[in-house]
Amino acid sequence: MDDVRPASRLVDTATVDAFRTDGATILRGVFADWVAPLREGVAKLMANPSPRERSYTPKDGSARFFQDLCNWQDIAEFEAFVRTSPAGEIAAALMGSTTARFFHDHVLVKEPGNSMVTPWHQDMPYYCVGGRQSVSFWIPLDPVARATTLECVAGTHASGLDHRPERFDGTPLYENDPRAAVPDIDADRDAWRILGWALEPGDAVAFTSAPCTAPRPTPRPRGGGCFPPAGSATMRCSSTAAARARRPSPISR
Repeated sequence: MDDVRPASRLVDTATVDAFRTDGATILRGVFADWVAPLREGVAKLMANPSPRERSYTPKDGSARFFQDLCNWQDIAEFEAFVRTSPAGEIAAALMGSTTARFFHDHVLVKEPGNSMVTPWHQDMPYYCVGGRQSVSFWIPLDPVARATTLECVAGTHASGLDHRPERFDGTPLYENDPRAAVPDIDADRDAWRILGWALEPGDAVAFTSAPCTAPRPTPRPRGGGCFPPAGSATMRCSSTAAARARRPSPISR
């Protein structure tokens, strides 16, 4: 990464250093003003998904895992976030770049009781761009407990490896892909430094496209209580150093 450190009132030096060292960091309250608009945008998208929508219903019959992406030009609230939120300023500061380019949006909603465990994966092998200067903002729109949060393995972004990607249902994304699989991190969690935070709406986890990451499953309702859908909006940016990467098939999970 460059040594350029653009001034940002929202990102201090310690946060930038954590992002660069670990590949992920926590940002508290930076998108608090955008929670309501993003919730409205997600509701519109779920009511009228795009042709790119890919949802999974677990084999045990539990609640679905909704996904859709690349809709910012069709959802007014998403476009407003892209154009006027501080995401670009924050992304540039984290990357050490003078600018940040918006890449795409990705909405994920694990409905209450969903049992699906998102596999450990890297984002980069799914993308049609390459380069190590990138930032994804995982922005929860509901409170998220530590037990169900996005987890990132610190330092794996620096390995230089692109692991073999799979769809979130466990099927291969590309046939006959010779790359090594993501390590079985859950088999020995104590061997890794796993980052994760309890989150409130308006917080965000910022991470590069290279570390191994995985959100945890949502709990089932207990007794007479209920849980809101664990909804998040992921917004991804890259620097001017990013370049188009050829992949065997379009982005898909």
